[in-house]
Amino acid sequence: MAAESEARDQALLTPLPVSSRTEERNWRTADIDVLSTEGILRLLNAEDATVAGAVASALPVLADVVDRVVERLRAGGRVHYFGAGTSGRMGVLDSAEVPPTFGVEPATFIAHQAGGERALAAAVEGVEDDQELGARDARDVTAADAVVGLTASGRTPYVAGALLVAGAAGALTVLVSSNPAAPLAVAAQHHVLVDTGPEAITGSTRLKAATAQKMVLNALSTAAMVRLGRTYSNLMISMPGINAKLRQRQLAILIEVSGASEETCRSELLLCGGDLRLAMFCLLSGLEPKVAAGTLADAGGSLRTALDSLGLAGPA
Repeated sequence: MAAESEARDQALLTPLPVSSRTEERNWRTADIDVLSTEGILRLLNAEDATVAGAVASALPVLADVVDRVVERLRAGGRVHYFGAGTSGRMGVLDSAEVPPTFGVEPATFIAHQAGGERALAAAVEGVEDDQELGARDARDVTAADAVVGLTASGRTPYVAGALLVAGAAGALTVLVSSNPAAPLAVAAQHHVLVDTGPEAITGSTRLKAATAQKMVLNALSTAAMVRLGRTYSNLMISMPGINAKLRQRQLAILIEVSGASEETCRSELLLCGGDLRLAMFCLLSGLEPKVAAGTLADAGGSLRTALDSLGLAGPA
């Protein structure tokens, strides 16, 4: 085991190859600069249309990753995304959107962008090549956490540093890359390798590779939240009413599922402190909020499981 670890670390310290699948020339778009504007757009769209199929090929691996992530989250762990440039920004986008969609604490999903906040809006030179920076940014990762390294090329040193530290801490480690031969695969337990092929503009991984990363992360976080009971059917029953639009959406969902009047639903939401899931359970079960809250907790927060425990069939 020690020998394997030493070999892995040495491989990551060795200068990585300068090319990857994402940096090959795409001959389908070789004439893009002589086309009309619509012709350019159709070429780009045709390349984008291949991404969903590439992601679909990685779903069996991603399903295993989701199950492992759910285990960590149930035990109180966190999910960390590490990436540089566009890859890092995809992680920031997903982590920012999970709390208002599913009502989890902001620290549940944490994005680490090489170069910090200033790198979100502008390129910061050199940070993606800094393996020690990745290691430092991962210093708070624990064995309870899951760490997802995001690198289109599969060889970003910043991500390498983060994965090495995370692995040493005992965290679940995942690599998301568009390079089937990603060198950093040796640093992660799970490899979600989405082969999006050469980009329409050679090496511009803000195109297909970034689209694939967004699809993978959206799928990962959404599936994890569904497995954790943060939805009922396909409804966002755990979202907080943090603004007028979301409060109106809460009310509409409660009316649709419970069949109660708008006045009754407003009153129940108020009685439950704006907790849509609790209000829904109260209206469907007839329980008072305090008792309903305990039953929901015993069901791991799953409304469907809580209804089943009372012998109640949930509405369609």
